[in-house]
Amino acid sequence: MTDVYLCCDTITGLYSAIYDAWREHREGEAKIAVQGNMEPELFCEYQEVKESQKKARAVEQLIRVNLGEEAYKELYYALLSKDAGKGNAVFWTMQEARKLKDSRKIMEHLDHPAVAKVFELSRNVANEAHCFIEFIRFRELKNGILFSEIAPKNQILTCIGEHFADRFPLENFMIFDKTHQVFLVHKEKSPWYLLWGEVPSEEAIHCVSDKELEYEKLWKNFFHTIAIEERKNPACQRNHLPIRYRADMPEFGE
Repeated sequence: MTDVYLCCDTITGLYSAIYDAWREHREGEAKIAVQGNMEPELFCEYQEVKESQKKARAVEQLIRVNLGEEAYKELYYALLSKDAGKGNAVFWTMQEARKLKDSRKIMEHLDHPAVAKVFELSRNVANEAHCFIEFIRFRELKNGILFSEIAPKNQILTCIGEHFADRFPLENFMIFDKTHQVFLVHKEKSPWYLLWGEVPSEEAIHCVSDKELEYEKLWKNFFHTIAIEERKNPACQRNHLPIRYRADMPEFGE
């Protein structure tokens, strides 16, 4: 029987599952599964993981000390992926690192399936985060808060939080991830943080300031004024700005 550790799809939950699997099956076979994102298997024994910050910190420290900061970033980004096998990939990568003379070179061993999987997931998350850094648009609400809604495939808020906090240190802003139902919240001159369990008020987020409406109108007029009808190239536009990013961009709204 293979032990399968069920956890929540959060960094704390996944690290806690890795902690339990590492403690009980460091030399054997174990699997990590995200609740609600798994297919039941035969000859497996399932157990729910009790997540805790203590377990998460222990795994984080273990990775940073033994695998190094570069590998830690790759593994962390992989765990932010939407892929159901991400927990297994990270756990088996850590197991493989134990066999190496220099465990800090684990990410160079791309011939191992788990390491290759981590590399692939990490690149996918990093690329999506990079796109949203370019494509995120804020709207100023009547209360002065800058607000943005996004629908990423992966959990990229922690990847972009530092960028926007550094760019807008004196602004109060919020980014709402509709896919995973989580806020990134930043108060002026303060660190950013994530907030779960809340949903935005539809009335509040559509109540934008008069100045915002004016600038949106000016931008759309500028966009249409400089356009040259004979040189329109929708295919080229989609390459630079894929359609899936446009739903939450004010310049493409009605």
